[in-house]
Amino acid sequence: MTTSTRGAAKVPAVLVLEDGRLFRGRAYGAVGETFGEAVFSTGMTGYQETLTDPSYNRQIVVATAPQIGNTGWNDEDDESSRIWVSGYVVRDPARVPSNWRAKRSLDDELVAQGVVGISGIDTRALTRHLRERGSMRAGIFSGEAIAAESELLTRVQAQPRMKGLSLYEEVATEEAYVVPAIGEKKFTVAAIDLGIKGMTPHRMAERGIEVHVLPATATPDDIYAVNPDGVFFSNGPGDPATADGPVALMTAVLERKTPLFGICFGNQILGRALGFGTYKLKYGHRGINQPVQDRTTGKVEVTAHNHGFAVDAPLDQVSETKFGRAEVSHVCLNDDVVEGLQLLDQPAFSVQYHPEAAAGPHDAAYLFDRFVSLMEGQRA
Repeated sequence: MTTSTRGAAKVPAVLVLEDGRLFRGRAYGAVGETFGEAVFSTGMTGYQETLTDPSYNRQIVVATAPQIGNTGWNDEDDESSRIWVSGYVVRDPARVPSNWRAKRSLDDELVAQGVVGISGIDTRALTRHLRERGSMRAGIFSGEAIAAESELLTRVQAQPRMKGLSLYEEVATEEAYVVPAIGEKKFTVAAIDLGIKGMTPHRMAERGIEVHVLPATATPDDIYAVNPDGVFFSNGPGDPATADGPVALMTAVLERKTPLFGICFGNQILGRALGFGTYKLKYGHRGINQPVQDRTTGKVEVTAHNHGFAVDAPLDQVSETKFGRAEVSHVCLNDDVVEGLQLLDQPAFSVQYHPEAAAGPHDAAYLFDRFVSLMEGQRA
């Protein structure tokens, strides 16, 4: 429930965590109430891309950068058709945006889309709390939605946990669409939308790929009706342990040995299709500064992440799967979390992060070229 109200900065607001920790501040964006999993993002820039990333569905995002909104909101950088975060938490919102591309303020956009936020709190203390205690359920309440602390806590604790939630179908396209190749068409790719960001098919289109974006409910017949040279599985929200449909779909692709590339949620789907488990991270990886090593080359990349779950696969050995040998190809240098998988006996690989890097560094852009190489090899 939200009430879009101008002048929200004067309206009191409160953030309530499921463990009882409470932060008081001022309303930012829409006034009302919202619930979600509280997570923090360490990106210093790119808040527009973060807010419109479908992988943040049902999450209240805490910005660790102290000043947010300086560059306003433009009409070019959205990664999807809407803001997907459940709520937004900032310390010091910009009073006036200053950027030649800005069309309106971030606050105005949050109000227009009914996104409840809170400002003026100690986001560093909140981030440290989430690092120690882990991501947890939370609620933001402002204006008339504020009630007794015990009542608000009870309502937060009544919300579902992220573990066990199936969310990818909430954010996926309902109708297939095509992103045409830029310049000469060289390949056709069927991309399964589990929460795809707009920049992802664009990066493929730049490489001469015509991308057919298909709903999460697509069947093998839907995929092969477009006569693809390769199949792509996108990022997305929720617990991969619930994604039996996408796992079955990927299994059908692997059985036909079609070149395959997955990112983020797609990496977890590949892990499950190969027989590995998945698990929830304590507070996840969210930001644009995560160091990852490509173990196939030894190269270290600074990468863009947004995930709260990971694949449970052995780092120090090649695993035997029903599709041949598989190995961990990428690993996070901060905590040894699996950041990529590849099959050694057929053309399939995945990474846990965002090579399209919107917003973020471009160190991992080569992965789209690696996908092109797989398709070239298969065609040859």
